[in-house]
Amino acid sequence: MTTPLPLEPIEKASRDELAALQLERLKWSLNHAYQNSPVYRRKFDEAGVHPDDVKSLADLARFPFTTKKDLRDNYPFGMFAVPQDQISRIHASSGTTGKPTVVGYTAKDIDTWANLVARSIRAAGARRGDKVHISYGYGLFTGGLGAHYGAERAGLTVIPFGGGQTEKQVQLIQDFRPDIIMVTPSYMLSIADELERQGIDPAATSLRIGVFGAEPWTNDMRSAIEKRMGIDAVDIYGLSEVIGPGVASECAETKDGPTIWEDHFYPEIIDPITGEPVADGEFGELVFTSLTKEALPIIRYRTRDLTRLLPGTARTMRRMEKITGRSDDMMIIRGVNVFPTQIEELLLKRHVLAPHYQIVLTKEGPLDVMTLNVEPCPESAPDQAALESAKGALAYDIKALIGVSAIVNVLGVNGIERSVGKARRVVDRRNLA
Repeated sequence: MTTPLPLEPIEKASRDELAALQLERLKWSLNHAYQNSPVYRRKFDEAGVHPDDVKSLADLARFPFTTKKDLRDNYPFGMFAVPQDQISRIHASSGTTGKPTVVGYTAKDIDTWANLVARSIRAAGARRGDKVHISYGYGLFTGGLGAHYGAERAGLTVIPFGGGQTEKQVQLIQDFRPDIIMVTPSYMLSIADELERQGIDPAATSLRIGVFGAEPWTNDMRSAIEKRMGIDAVDIYGLSEVIGPGVASECAETKDGPTIWEDHFYPEIIDPITGEPVADGEFGELVFTSLTKEALPIIRYRTRDLTRLLPGTARTMRRMEKITGRSDDMMIIRGVNVFPTQIEELLLKRHVLAPHYQIVLTKEGPLDVMTLNVEPCPESAPDQAALESAKGALAYDIKALIGVSAIVNVLGVNGIERSVGKARRVVDRRNLA
């Protein structure tokens, strides 16, 4: 058996060494943003702060936040801090809720990003000679190319498939025998469904590791995927505004939440209402400041992801608790805050039901109505009585444990539209005329 790929020295550096490097890089990043981005110069000046004010890492809390609105207001390139002729690549969000957020990279940024994704893949347990099947979408989305460059940088063999064509994905997994797959967890379920449709045991493929990201997923979902696929499933975290995938990643030996690559990204947790920083271990909204990015320095970016910071385990760097919700994913139903992953966690306890689901929100007069569409599990081959029992039990659990009523509909097998990227978990029709 080949040995795991080696760690970088910084992954085992002391906290003091890491903090000294962070402070040095933070001062550079703030100065770079102030000197080269008119947007940041204006924001800092309006807040009455200057990069020279930073004497310790705690001083960062005096600086203003950056939000997605800042990027949209300065669409497309107004946030860039280098001349256009130094931009090597541009990525962007889907822009489904308005203008996309546009991010740029210098050649050095691309190099840094590749190194960080390579580090993440090594942390997942990659070995020399491994083949990596990439099912993240290629193009303006950062997932495909981010994973691709990182896997190549790690010295692995890349199979750059992209999203969609599930039947062909299964064929090439069978023929090329990859060791690692990088994909959204919801699309991994679609691949598993297709394997079973073709009469192939998903646990009998060559895959050993799944590196899953781009959408929140629970530890119950991890257990379900690992059991079904016979793999180790690890969480990779990132967002395009910060750099893309590879901001943080779980380590295979612990699988206890993504380790943040703190030598490049400084994390904070804030109270999402007041914006005040909270202590490590307390729950709140995750905020990132880039320490080494050139084209698009990002200062105190509000991710809307909800989590807490935890001490390092497999690495010196801190971890974040596995993200299972975002403040902008939160549904308010009859005054109750509900996250899709809360529903997912209860669904996965009902083994006669498949892990595919969609929540539809409507109104009946002035009242919110939540309908949960689910499917039977083909493996369990449940009869109608078993499905009715599971349907009733799931509705009861949602009411008892979350505090809202739900209409549970059991559709047919494949009754819920499959996603080739991020799953569309919530359809909100409450504001439709």
